[in-house]
Amino acid sequence: MRRPQLRNPSWLPVDGFILALVGTVGLAALLPARGTAATVADNASTGAVALLFFLYGARLSTREALAGMRSWRLHLTVLACTFVIFPLLGLAARGLVPYVLTQPLYTGLLFLCLVPSTVQSSIAFTSIARGNVAAAICAGSFSSLVGIVLTPLLAALLLGGDGGGFSARSLVSIVFQLLVPFLAGQLLRRWIGGFLTRHKKILGFVDRGSILFVVYSAFSTGMVEGIWRQVSPWQLLSLLGVEAVLLALMLTITSYGSKKAGFPRGDRIAVTFAGSKKSLAAGLPMATVLFGGGAGLAVLPLMLFHQMQLMVCAVLAKRYAARAPEEAETAAATGTGQARRGERAEVVGASGR
Repeated sequence: MRRPQLRNPSWLPVDGFILALVGTVGLAALLPARGTAATVADNASTGAVALLFFLYGARLSTREALAGMRSWRLHLTVLACTFVIFPLLGLAARGLVPYVLTQPLYTGLLFLCLVPSTVQSSIAFTSIARGNVAAAICAGSFSSLVGIVLTPLLAALLLGGDGGGFSARSLVSIVFQLLVPFLAGQLLRRWIGGFLTRHKKILGFVDRGSILFVVYSAFSTGMVEGIWRQVSPWQLLSLLGVEAVLLALMLTITSYGSKKAGFPRGDRIAVTFAGSKKSLAAGLPMATVLFGGGAGLAVLPLMLFHQMQLMVCAVLAKRYAARAPEEAETAAATGTGQARRGERAEVVGASGR
């Protein structure tokens, strides 16, 4: 099996897609869509979201997702980290308002804590770290599948009135913009799955292009409404600091927690990367449905956290890989020692008899 690798040049510390996102935000700041153009952009953004989730559904193997449920302890651990521990930490951060975070930034931070885990980067980092890639594939896919339903429900429960007017109408929008296209993709996968697999590279550009368009539409609305004047450089630095602490806590919980739970090394690595990460690709479209015109400021914490997790996990994955031979030798030595002790016990037992 060929291992997926990160495509960024070694000299580039920033993910290329993040650079494209930053450029899109800059374009929205200089040339925001107004009037008729804004209406067209909003309708096109709605179509882009539906297309994204249709492609997610068409590419996700139902058989693979169901087979992955066999490792129920690992998947429950990742789901607990993603949809229980993350939200609890997000709720705990409410105490930082208004001293460290403004209410809009806190709303975005809490939304960040509700979105599902990543798939692609979790697989890539698990592969680099020489972990259980199959477990990472299943855990990420299963998290994304559950998140399509669970993230909007958690948002309705925890965000309440902060969710940009979250209401029954929002739930209907979620069903028709996210769930229906996803299910349609699953139903049509039998006939179009092969085509999507053969054109994976081109469809990757479609994915990212759709996300960039969603970002442009959301940030254009924010620029026209003047919401960016609400954020100061100090507030952005404070947000980065809070997110750094959040990521450090989740990496610590997933790493040491999975070790205490008795998972083998490969599974621990999969839990660490799948349980501590959040999906920008899934979160951005969901935010446009949940927050409407306020999505620009609401997704800022998610965009910053995404880049931070890529940079930190890239370093962590390399450290895991460097320690792999040493850990293997230690495990082999421990196994040999246990075998020798077992042999001596048998000899002593035989002589006693």
